[in-house]
Amino acid sequence: MRLIIAEDSALLREGLVRLLAEEGHEIVAALPDAEKLPDAVDTHAPDIVIVDIRMPPTHTDEGLRAAVEIRERRPSTGVLVLSQHVERRYAAQLFAAGAEGIGYLLKDRVAQVEEFLDALERVGAGSAVIDPEVVRQLLGRSARTDPLARLTARERDVLESLAQGHSNAGIGERLHLSQSAVEKHLNSVFDKLELPRTQSHNRRVLAVLRYLEA
Repeated sequence: MRLIIAEDSALLREGLVRLLAEEGHEIVAALPDAEKLPDAVDTHAPDIVIVDIRMPPTHTDEGLRAAVEIRERRPSTGVLVLSQHVERRYAAQLFAAGAEGIGYLLKDRVAQVEEFLDALERVGAGSAVIDPEVVRQLLGRSARTDPLARLTARERDVLESLAQGHSNAGIGERLHLSQSAVEKHLNSVFDKLELPRTQSHNRRVLAVLRYLEA
């Protein structure tokens, strides 16, 4: 795959370049900040952009804003975000335009190189990949303010798996459910979240977005 890396830490940036090049990927650009990232994407047309959220000059949301702009310009470009923290608002904003081909990983929790490479491949294949700790923190709120409170424990498990980018078959394998049972649970989740049934809406994407915004 053709990749662009935007990371202000020189050690991490160069480490990613070497690792991914050794895995056979083509690194078409490696940037220390997010300012020139959208233009670099237009120039090089990568398959995936790997980007940190907090980058110079303010170290707030430069990487996220660049990622959102990239998805608006080139929706088919995959985005894999690496962050030190769970940024709930930022995650919801990034996923708002659609969850396919987007990943959100916490740097400190990528313990195995194979896990990172697998996440990269899944994003490249169009899946949504969310670190389980991100999912846990997004769900760790009181029932009073949580619109997911109407879901059963099993429905929450199914929605969590969906948010992590698993297909129906993958959810069934992970939770030991038949595909028909997975479909039944998902339909119940969609109905309880009051998601529209029109063809113009992807209910799976809307469910993930609702899950992130809750």
